[in-house]
This record gives sequence, structure tokens and C-alpha cells, in this order.
Amino acid sequence: MTTTLSSTSTVPPKENGFLNIIFNILLPVLILNKLSKFIGPVAALILALAFPLGYGAYDLVKRKKMNAFSVLGLLNVLFTGGLAVLGLSGFWFAVKEAAFPALVGCFVLGSAFTKKPFIETLFLNPSVMKVDMLEQKLAEHGKQAEFHDHMRKATYWLSLSFVFSAICNFVLARRIFINIDTTLTPDAQSLVLNEQIADMTTWSMAIIMVPSILFLLGIFWYLMRGIKEFSGLSIDQLMQES
Repeated sequence: MTTTLSSTSTVPPKENGFLNIIFNILLPVLILNKLSKFIGPVAALILALAFPLGYGAYDLVKRKKMNAFSVLGLLNVLFTGGLAVLGLSGFWFAVKEAAFPALVGCFVLGSAFTKKPFIETLFLNPSVMKVDMLEQKLAEHGKQAEFHDHMRKATYWLSLSFVFSAICNFVLARRIFINIDTTLTPDAQSLVLNEQIADMTTWSMAIIMVPSILFLLGIFWYLMRGIKEFSGLSIDQLMQES
């Protein structure tokens, strides 16, 4: 069966990556880290959940499409806030830090067995790339099947990057999320946990994000090499004019 890239006459409004990060990641993390000791862990959890939930609902109405960032943000807040509400720490936070990228990796890996691997959604965006031209050139060269197989392999590599992130998260979290002294007052325990979460956020940016970005750049190079090989088009030819 011939597989074609998605091409629609109406392109939905483009996601705002900056707002995605603010509402689905930064604000919930700040609320859980900074407000828990003032309003309590349950109230902080509810408030933190409101941002990815609200932004996801707004984006669904605007773009007629579920926002994956909001779903992941909700899961992250539920895991983090839920553990804090239950008073768990140490090993369980390390499991949570590893489980999040592992779940994303499973989702990405599963998409490799569908008609549209996740890598196509991530890189082949009609708003920035001439997908119709690419599809036409692939058809002219009879390379649709080979190109789709190339996209599937790139998706495998992307899922592997999340496995790498999960392992790094677990190792780092085990060093940061030590068991909190139960003889401390609840407020003092909450303060220690907030400091651990803040340390995890800071160190993960340096130790995990940088290698992950390099991994993504390598995957992008592999993807572009395949586009050149199977369609004969360069990245400059495929980019939409601003």
C-alpha cells in the first residue's frame, strides 16, 4: 500500500511553542515548588492542574485538536503533586522522573507502527515545510514506501532518546530526592521537598536537556539526509517562504 504524507487544504493555526512551555510546564512547576508551603499541597496541586487543563481546552477549541503538551503537562503535575499530597519522597520521585519520559517514549515508539509516525508530525509541518512538493517528488521517484520506512526508523531513534532521558532522570533523581526526615514538621518537610524539586529542575536542564538536544539534532540530520536521498530536494527548497 502506498503511504502519503498528510496534506490538507486547511492548515490549523500553528501551536505557540512559547505559550505551550509556559502554561503546561513552567507555571505548574513554579506553583508546586513555591506555593505549596503557603496554600497547602492540595490547593497547589489543583491550581497547578488548572493551567495545562485550561490551556489544553483553549487550544482544543482554537485548533480543533488535542494538545499533546497539555496532556503531558497534566500527567506530570498529577504525578508530582500527587506524590507530594501523599507525603511520598525519595525513591518514588525518582520513579516518577523516569516514568514521564518513558511514557512519552512508548507513545513515540507506538506511533512508528501507524500510518503516520510521530516524527512526521514533529518535523514535516505544512506551515513551515512544502509537504506537497515533497510528496510529489517522492511519487515521481517511486520512493514513498522507502521514505516512510526511513521515517519509521527516525521515530525509533527518537523513542530511544526518551529512553536515554528516562535513565538519566532516574539516576539524577536518586541522588537528589533523598528520604526526608519524618521528625521534621510538615511545613519543614514540604520546604525540603520543594528544594529537591527545584534542584531536580535545575540540574535536569543542564545534564539531560543538552544531550537530548544533541540527540534531536542528530535525528534531524538523519531525517534531512533521507529527504535528500529519496526526493532529491534540499532543506532550502522545502522550507516555506516567510
